[in-house]
Amino acid sequence: MIGNYKIITLCGSTRFRDEFFEAQKRLTLQGYIVISVGLFGHSGDQEVWTEGTKEMLDDMHLRKIDLADEIFVVNPGGYIGASTRNEIAYAKANNKKVNYLFTQ
Repeated sequence: MIGNYKIITLCGSTRFRDEFFEAQKRLTLQGYIVISVGLFGHSGDQEVWTEGTKEMLDDMHLRKIDLADEIFVVNPGGYIGASTRNEIAYAKANNKKVNYLFTQ
């Protein structure tokens, strides 16, 4: 928490670019500091797929979870891929609250 604001890191498949932006907007208006992904590899940001970049971004996202009080999983239709499952497990192992767009 910084000041009166909880920090939330968004997690989920980068194929859901529009849903990430919607969640970021909604949570920001609710008074949260929102940390999101920097690139959407599954939605066209081809830079993600250059050598070593995906691994760096995955590690960086774990550091974003470290900064957060909780995570919010963007999972339209309940979809959770392998990377997101790893992020959820990491958050839980580090005592972060986990919320979902669609309840699990």
